[in-house]
Amino acid sequence: MSKKVYCIAQFQPKEGKAKELFAVLQSLEPNSNREDGCLQYIVTRHIESPFADGKSFSIAFNEIWADMESFEAHCQRQEIKGFFEQYCAAENGLAADWNVCVYTDEPIGFDAPNC
Repeated sequence: MSKKVYCIAQFQPKEGKAKELFAVLQSLEPNSNREDGCLQYIVTRHIESPFADGKSFSIAFNEIWADMESFEAHCQRQEIKGFFEQYCAAENGLAADWNVCVYTDEPIGFDAPNC
């Protein structure tokens, strides 16, 4: 059974703060990539394409974690909690809105034995 956890963490910067927010998010990459269970942790920014014109926040982290425990440990790190406190929740933060979701690649009703 797959234990991988896929996280999409999206951020909408406040007006005029996109470059600054992207730089702050990039600064989280080195330590996060060192964490046990981190398979991928990369911040990306939205680009235009006629083949991908859906609605999106302008900045997104694409994360892959070995398992839910690794993802949850990451979320409890002081650097990550501090980021959300300072740049998202604070009145003078850089993010106007954010959305963090986790996903699995297991089909519904997948019945493989645990390994």
